[in-house]
Amino acid sequence: MEFIKKNKKSIFQIAFLVLLMVLTFYVLLKDQELGVIWETILKVKKRYIWLGIALVIIYVCSESVIIHYMMHSLKKKVPLTQCIKYSFIGFFYSCVTPSASGGQPAQIYYMSKDKIEVPVSTLVLMIVTITYKFVLVVVGIGVLLFCRPLLDKYMSATRFFLDLGVLLNVGCVALMFILIFKPKLTKKLMHLGLKILEKSRILKHKEERTEKLSKSMDVYKESSYYFRDHKMVVFNVILISFFQRFCLFFVTYLVYLAFGFSGSSAFDIVILQATISVAVDMLPLPGGMGISEGLFLSIFRPVFGPAYVLSGMLLSRGISYYALLAISALVTVYAHFSITRAAIRRERAAKGEDKTLCG
Repeated sequence: MEFIKKNKKSIFQIAFLVLLMVLTFYVLLKDQELGVIWETILKVKKRYIWLGIALVIIYVCSESVIIHYMMHSLKKKVPLTQCIKYSFIGFFYSCVTPSASGGQPAQIYYMSKDKIEVPVSTLVLMIVTITYKFVLVVVGIGVLLFCRPLLDKYMSATRFFLDLGVLLNVGCVALMFILIFKPKLTKKLMHLGLKILEKSRILKHKEERTEKLSKSMDVYKESSYYFRDHKMVVFNVILISFFQRFCLFFVTYLVYLAFGFSGSSAFDIVILQATISVAVDMLPLPGGMGISEGLFLSIFRPVFGPAYVLSGMLLSRGISYYALLAISALVTVYAHFSITRAAIRRERAAKGEDKTLCG
């Protein structure tokens, strides 16, 4: 019972994810011949599936490289192996929380256990988020400007989701840049907004809330300094983020090859998969579940053909989301125990030193 009380929120999030997963697959598979689908999947070329799994692991580990690189730029010696743990933890908690809201708080928590100061970890993860979103914005706008024929051919019925995704991501990135490059103005506006909410009695006045807001705004001020003083680092992070995102987009093309298909180019398939990622990124569903599958079935039906599009979706989403979710869960469990044990050892060692000094 004690365990349930302590982890009530996490248990609820995982239960919600499982329920959403069950409902999604029930809707997708309820009128399908499961035996035929299973036989089709078993016949694909397995080497492409393994390559796809390798790519999604590289996708997560690319974030580890970014974290390691940025920590180095801040003169913090953090082993790459630890950064890999943080990345898998972030991916797992992002998958089980709406709008991927739980990933970074979990990463900050485990980084703090490794004696990485919260302002440092928050700054690094803030830059990671901004560049990650920025890449999606560039991809989304690039598709809208330069891939019109592709959109007209494959997304005539689902174009609304792409437009909405681009709009939400542009708004999110624009807000982040305003927060970063106009920190003083933003801080004043945030405090003004808080006072209005308190005077209108929507919120009760609490000093802790005001202090928390001030501290959170200080993070954006530090981010502006980082952008100013580490321009080349930020540029390199953006390049790594592009590589990271396209590793994930490329999985669908590997699934296409696994079926032995030809006729559609790697460029077309990768761009179409990118449009799905842009469309669902800001939606308040864990991993865009339900919407991602529906968009795949609509967009890729002409590519895979009506007979194979469901099998293609199951493999593509199975590799890029569900398999990676399972891998991340295992790494997160391992990371939890290894990081916690290391923290306990440090505490005991510190207490031993204190006793020695007292003696």
